[in-house]
Order: sequence, then C-alpha cells, then structure tokens
Amino acid sequence: MKGGQRVKGSKGLGASSSALLSPATSNHQPSTALQAHNLHVHAGTFPAVRNVSATFETGRFSAVIGPNGAGKSTLLRALLGLNAPESGEVCLFGRSLGSWSRPERSRALAYLAQSEGLPDSATVRDVVALGRGAGEWRFGLLPTRPWTDADDAAVDSALDRTDTRRFEARKVAELSGGERQRVALARALAGQPRFLLLDEPTNHLDLAYALEVIRYLRCEVAGGLGVVAVLHDLNLAARADWLLLLHQGEVLASGPPETVLTPGNLLAAYGVRARVVRDADRLLVIPED
Repeated sequence: MKGGQRVKGSKGLGASSSALLSPATSNHQPSTALQAHNLHVHAGTFPAVRNVSATFETGRFSAVIGPNGAGKSTLLRALLGLNAPESGEVCLFGRSLGSWSRPERSRALAYLAQSEGLPDSATVRDVVALGRGAGEWRFGLLPTRPWTDADDAAVDSALDRTDTRRFEARKVAELSGGERQRVALARALAGQPRFLLLDEPTNHLDLAYALEVIRYLRCEVAGGLGVVAVLHDLNLAARADWLLLLHQGEVLASGPPETVLTPGNLLAAYGVRARVVRDADRLLVIPED
C-alpha cells in the first residue's frame, strides 16, 4: 500500500486466515454454505422474518426477491449477524454464526449496504485498501495489523476485476454513481471474503451500470465466491442461479429462476399478473395491464 505500514515479505493472512475460515474439524465434508435455520427476526417490534430456512452456497449467485416489506433486508442483516434472531440460527460453514469472532466473520462475509458511504476526499485505491483492514489509521478506521505485500496484491486484483484500476488515483468525489458502486464492490472484494452479501446493489443505477454490476458478480461467482443479493428488478434476478422469494416475512418459493418466477408466484407475492417467457438463455417477466 502506498504510504501504509508494511511488513516486507510477509504473506499477510495467508494460511492463518484459511484456518480461521475453516469449520471445526470433523469426519464430514466441510460445509460450503451460509444457512438460515427457522429464523424469526424482528425489525423493532415487528416480526419481519418468520420461520425462514434457506441455504446459500459458495460458487452460486443467489438473489432474494419479494415486494417491499417482505423482510429481504432484515434477512440479509440476520445472515451477517447484524440483526439477532428472536429464534432460529444462522450457520456459516457448519458452525453457528454466534461462535465466530467479529474478525473471523468480517473476513468470511463482506457486505454492501444500499447506500455505501465512501469518503469523498479519498482516492479510489485508498478506499479499496480499506477492505483489507490493515495499514495505518485512515478515515477514522483502526487497522488490525501492519500492511503487507499480500495486501497490495489483493487490492490490485480487486481493482482489476472491477475495472477500476484505470481511475485508481481519482478522488471519490469525482466519480459517477456507477463508478462509486464499482469502487464499493472492489473494496468488498479486496478483503477476499467467501460470501458477498449485497442489499439492492443496482438501486439508482441506469440499465447499463446495473447490468455491469451483475456481470462483475457473475465473474466472482465463477471464481468460487458466494453471492447473496437483494434485488428488486425481477429481470435482473432472473440472471441469478437460485432465488428466494419472500412474502410477508415468509418463504413463498425457492429454487432456480424457472421454478420461482412463475405467474402464480408473482401474483401471490406482488399481486400482479405477469407472463414469464424465455428469450434465448434467460427468463423475462412481462407484467400484464
């Protein structure tokens, strides 16, 4: 990192982080999943999520869909350990999420909120470097360890994979909305998480930028990352591998897009009559007047 406190030749987290992110030793094949088991979660005093069970795998693009107030964001925050469930359990790689320390959790699970507050005065590279949690005190964040060569490599990789390296020296204040979203994505990827959870990552983006974000996410999934994204646009959600449809806090349907995006499910969840057609290799949802 340019200007960060560096340990030359260090491998950074390396093998030690792999040990932290591995489930407890057992005779079974290690789980690759983030799982919700019979979750009940309140938003304030309101039961926003009710008896939700779902399995989200690494190497799979999962989308959580449903009308406003269905409990999508509340579920996402519960999966991250940010909203404590009233009952039920979240498990990560076969271990209860509550048994993971905060540093372990933050290395395994990355989160992009609906509105990512990026420091306007920072350069793109500096923002992406924040995803490593290392180096010097920057922008009010206290690092957990010195900066290493491995950190530089992780930042470079995240910049390349999100096509943000070409403007890494620019200030955040100079960026468009779509560029800011890519920088936020790069920051999350720089931490090398096993799962990336996103709350409406295409919100307020025009079609070109929204498709771009989905394309970047699909590339990360191909590399083994687990993606769990709350999406409102059903035609973007149709590009996911697996869907979880929520209605009034409960699971209405789950599975591949072709089994979830049916006229009956859309009518039950959204109160809208729609046709679902296949065009080439993807589904299209067309509302009927």
